[in-house]
Amino acid sequence: MNILDYDTVALDDSDSALVIIDQTKLPNQLEILHLHTQKEIWDAIYLLQVRGAPAIGVAAGYGVYLAAKGIDTEDYAFFEQEFVKASDYLNSSRPTAVNLSWALKRMKDVVIAGRGGSVADAKQKLLAEAKAIQQEDIDTCRRIGELGLSLVKPGDGILTHCNAGQLATSRYGTATAPMYLGHKQGYHFKIYCDETRPLLQGARLTSYELSSAGLDVTVLCDGMAASLMKQGKIQAVFTGCDRVAANGDAANKIGTMPLAIAAKYFGIPFYICAPSSTIDMSSKTGRDIKIEQRPAEEVTEMWYKERMAPKDIKVFNPAFDVTDAELITAIITEKGILRAPYTESIKSIFK
Repeated sequence: MNILDYDTVALDDSDSALVIIDQTKLPNQLEILHLHTQKEIWDAIYLLQVRGAPAIGVAAGYGVYLAAKGIDTEDYAFFEQEFVKASDYLNSSRPTAVNLSWALKRMKDVVIAGRGGSVADAKQKLLAEAKAIQQEDIDTCRRIGELGLSLVKPGDGILTHCNAGQLATSRYGTATAPMYLGHKQGYHFKIYCDETRPLLQGARLTSYELSSAGLDVTVLCDGMAASLMKQGKIQAVFTGCDRVAANGDAANKIGTMPLAIAAKYFGIPFYICAPSSTIDMSSKTGRDIKIEQRPAEEVTEMWYKERMAPKDIKVFNPAFDVTDAELITAIITEKGILRAPYTESIKSIFK
C-alpha cells in the first residue's frame, strides 16, 4: 500500500491503543505501532516515532483519553487528579511543539467542565474532543493548502525543510498541503527537499511521501539550498512550524532560519504554514520559546557505520531554531494569510 493510505495517528478504542506509523523506520520499513501504556506514548513522542506539531497534538488528545479511560474510579475528584498527572506526564515529552500543550489543555478543559457530572460521561466527552481535534487538523490543513496555492503558480520550484507533510499531520500536511492540492490540479511543481540534518526528516519522510504521491521531488543537503536559489530554481519556500510567537517569530526544525536568510537575500518569498493552534500568544517573541536540546549521538553516530566525530567531543544539537518575523513573507493559517506587522495580524485572527 501507498504510505498515504495509512493514518499517521489513529485510535483503536476497542484495543485501547494509540496506533501510529513508526517514522523512525521510514523509508525502508513501514511499521505500525499499537501503543497501550502512557510510557509507550511518551516514548513515541520523545523518540520522534510520531512527530510534527499537529500529529503530536492529535496523539496527545488520544493518548490522554486512553489514560482517562484506564482510571478505574467513580470519584470525580480522584479521576481529575489522576487525569492531570497523566496530562502533565505527556506534556513533558516535547517542550517546543505548542500543539502538545494546546491539545492537552483542551482535554483538561473538558474534565474541568465536567465537574459535578459522572466519570463515565467525562470519558465519553474526552473521546469526542480527541476526535474533534483530529478532524479540525484535517480541515485546517486543507484550508492552509488552498491559501498557500494562491501564492504560487504552475511550474514553480518550491523548497521545503524537514517534514511538514501528511506524516506530520492527519492529512495533507501544512507546508506540503499546497503541493498536494496543486499536484491534483496539474500544477507540475518541482519540489526540493532539504535532507534536514541530523535526523534527515526531509530525505526520509518528505521526499518519501511526496514521491509516493507522484510529485517531482529532488533531495539536497541543507547547505545546498542557497546555490539552488542563486540559480533561479526556487520561486517559493514553504516550511512548517512548531511554535509561533505573538510577534511572528517562528520556531521550526533546525536549519530553517538559514533558509529564510538566504531567501531574503535572493528576493524569494518565505512562507510559514501553521495552524492557528501553533500560535502561542504567551510567547511575546522567539526569545520566550524553549528550544529542545537533543542527544549528541544524533550528530556523531546516527546513520553512520562508525562514529564520525572524536570521542568525548562537545556537540551542539538544538532541535529547532527561531526565524525572526522580519524574514517571514507571510504566515499561512487556516484563518487567513498573515503579514507584517504580525503583532497586529496575529491578534486579528483571535478576536
